[in-house]
Formats: sequence, C-alpha cells, structure tokens
Amino acid sequence: MIRIHLTAADVARVRFASRPAPLQELNATLMMLVSGHREELLYGRWRRRLLRSLPAAVEPLADLVPAGRAPAFLDVFSTDLREGLDTARASHPDLVRSGIERAYAGHDAPVPLWVRDLHRGDADAWQVLRRAQHAAFETALGPVWPLVQDLHQAEFTRHALTVAEHGVGAALTALLPGSRLRESVWEFDGPGPRDVRPQGRGLVLVPTFHWTGHPVVADPPDGPLYLTYPAGPGLPLSASGAPGTEEALAAVLGRTRLGALVLLAEEHTTGDLARRLGVSDATASAHAAALRGAGLITTERAGRAVLHRRTALGSLLVRRRGPARARPDVSRAGRPADP
Repeated sequence: MIRIHLTAADVARVRFASRPAPLQELNATLMMLVSGHREELLYGRWRRRLLRSLPAAVEPLADLVPAGRAPAFLDVFSTDLREGLDTARASHPDLVRSGIERAYAGHDAPVPLWVRDLHRGDADAWQVLRRAQHAAFETALGPVWPLVQDLHQAEFTRHALTVAEHGVGAALTALLPGSRLRESVWEFDGPGPRDVRPQGRGLVLVPTFHWTGHPVVADPPDGPLYLTYPAGPGLPLSASGAPGTEEALAAVLGRTRLGALVLLAEEHTTGDLARRLGVSDATASAHAAALRGAGLITTERAGRAVLHRRTALGSLLVRRRGPARARPDVSRAGRPADP
C-alpha cells in the first residue's frame, strides 16, 4: 500500500503532465519488457519482437538494472527527448552514485567497467548511456510515438473534465481503480507499505501507455512528487492500428462537446451554439459549462448575450485532430534529437 499525504498546498499544486515524457515512457516500456511472464498472453509476442529488434547500442541499459531496479536519476519527466537526455546528464553526482550503489546492493554479478566509470562521472560513460537511451527510444517508441501523444491528449482531457465537474479529489480516485482518498491521504495498491509526504511541493500525474503494473512514485530531492500510472488500453501499442485523434477526443468529450469545441474557434452565443449543434439552449449551456470548467473555452457577457470562445488549450486539442502525425513533440525540431 502506498499512501501519499497531501497538504492543502499539495492539493493546490496537483497537475497533469501536459505532454508525454519520452524518457519516462521509455522506462515504462523497458519495465514491461523485463517484467517476466506478466500478461504473457497479451504482451509475449510484443516482447519477443522488441527484443529481437533492439540494437546492440541498447545493451548498456540492462547493466543499470541488474535486479530490475532502475536508479532514480533515470526518472526524467521532460517532455522533449533532447532536454530529457540533457537532464539525466546533469544529475547531481551524489544522486548518480547512490542510485548505482543501490542498484547493485546485494547483487553478486560484477559491476561492468562502464558503470564504474559512470559512477565516477566519466564523460565517455555518459555518452554510452545517452546513445543507449536514444537507440532504445527510436526502436521501441519511435514507431508508436504519435499514438502515445494522442492517448496522452485524450487522458489529459478526461482528467480535466473530471476535475472541472467533480473536483480534484474525485479525479484522483478515478485515476486509479480501487484508490481511496481518506481526509488528506490518497491510498492505492503498490509495493510497500510506503508513506510519501510531498510537504507542499505538489504532485504531477503522468500517464504511461506501456506499463500495466502498479503506479510508480518518483520523489526527487527538488521539485514536485511524480506519479506515473498505467493508462493504456491494456494491449501493446501498434503504429498500424493508431486511431485518429478525433475518435479519441470524441470518446472522452462526447460528440456534442467536441462539436461545440470545433465551432467555438469563432465566438458564438449559447442560442447560436444550440442551433448549430441541434440541441436545446439548456443542453448547450450545460456543455459550455463543462468545457469552460476544463479550461477549454471562455464565457463572457456582452449586454444580454452570453458569448463563448475557445481558449488556447481548446485550440491545441482541436488542432491535433485527425490521423496520427510524424512525431511532432519529441524534440524542438519536431523529430528525435541526435544523441
């Protein structure tokens, strides 16, 4: 059982990751890859295919998880691949050393030479790690990254609507089936028992679409607490089966609300919105209230009229409707950065 003790300041700082984190999604993928016989029926063929396709450059990553426990400095939540690689490289030497020592504690196998070099901060060893992470991302996630982005966007919208309509507490318990919010303590199943206290630093919720196990808590020395939780379809992701974003958004918002969001690229009154959607004024008003609560539209009164218009967040969601794209948010250049 994991228990996260939330102060009022923590609740005020609960937020949902705006975009997927390439390196954290890679960590989840590798956890699923080495998780033994977990869900062998569904993931067995995917594991065997991925293991055959991984290049030799990826092999050093296995040296860092000799007992299946990755060092904490590999938990990087940057939404840009190059930035994430740079962030890992900038990890405090004490964090790197303690992470490697913890990974090898009680492990009989000898520590590989390059890991020893990494332990002492050798630049060449860091380059080995960078190449391994980049190659692993390209092979395991590159083909399905557009689908990961679409799934993250749909999950983001679902969470925003739950917060808008029912509050943060309801959103947290809906996030993890079986979790409970008792006064200020959020409880859910996980390895433990473990009590975590952000103490006002806040909590960032990060969905992953390659891990089906328990939620993973990262508690860095600086900044907020991070919770990575499984949010995928429960099946290996396939680039050939990637649905369009419109279907994903419609499944979360509903067709009528999605239609309203599309229309509100331009300003409309509630009555005009109702006529265009083919619903009553009361229904249009209710949909507008939900979208406004999620931060997707704004509403202003102009005399006797009430005017609605899409926000920048709403426009971001709508702009990304349609078929899966080439990999727009992995790096600043719109493609994975060179290692």
